[in-house]
Amino acid sequence: MKIIIKNKSELPIYEQIEQQMKTQILEGKIAENEQLPSVRQLAKDLKISVITTTRAYNDLAEEGFIVSVAGKGYFAAARDNELMRERMLYEMEDGLEKAVTNGRNAGLSDEEIVDALRKFMEE
Repeated sequence: MKIIIKNKSELPIYEQIEQQMKTQILEGKIAENEQLPSVRQLAKDLKISVITTTRAYNDLAEEGFIVSVAGKGYFAAARDNELMRERMLYEMEDGLEKAVTNGRNAGLSDEEIVDALRKFMEE
């Protein structure tokens, strides 16, 4: 797992951690059921507050991306997790909405947008 903190980012550090971990989980770079660094270890590795890493982990757990196992630590959630599935569906719909808006702003017809999507899916 690789997390890069940018001090000049407009996002708070905990959100930077959350976004990067979500992306890595959704892309399979963090495997389902893979154990994550402890809150303290991640804070030490990133040279940030334990409070910040705790906030990130709590938010990720609440959204269904990770699970806490008492006495063992945090693990990436299984991909068949219903919360994970809902989040992936939301991310897909959000991306499609942006793509359609961008296509229309570029003057493409709906048919041209659908054709572009089909070509993208074939790759």
